[in-house]
Amino acid sequence: MGITKTQLFSESQNEIACICKALGHPARIAIIDHLLEADACINGDLVQELGLAQATISQHLKELKNLGIIKGTIEGASMSYCINRDRWEELKNIYAEFFGRLDSLAPSNSKECC
Repeated sequence: MGITKTQLFSESQNEIACICKALGHPARIAIIDHLLEADACINGDLVQELGLAQATISQHLKELKNLGIIKGTIEGASMSYCINRDRWEELKNIYAEFFGRLDSLAPSNSKECC
């Protein structure tokens, strides 16, 4: 069996790509924004807040939950979601390290590009 394309890249590169892919939809960013503003567990009001169909929101919630950025609990017949603060900190650190790499280059490597 052949090598998959993701095996060509480092674990860190694959993780950053998965994070970017999960955050690469404006509806997911809107869901995260709403959860951050509420700073509480949210359930049914996402449909009214975002104006998207329940099935669409459910799919976006699934992607965010797979990433670990949100967590959910079952309350009766509905799910409540909130930001997973531990994973949020991990993601902040991953992005800070990735984007900070240019700043950490030695001055001799900071030549003008092209």
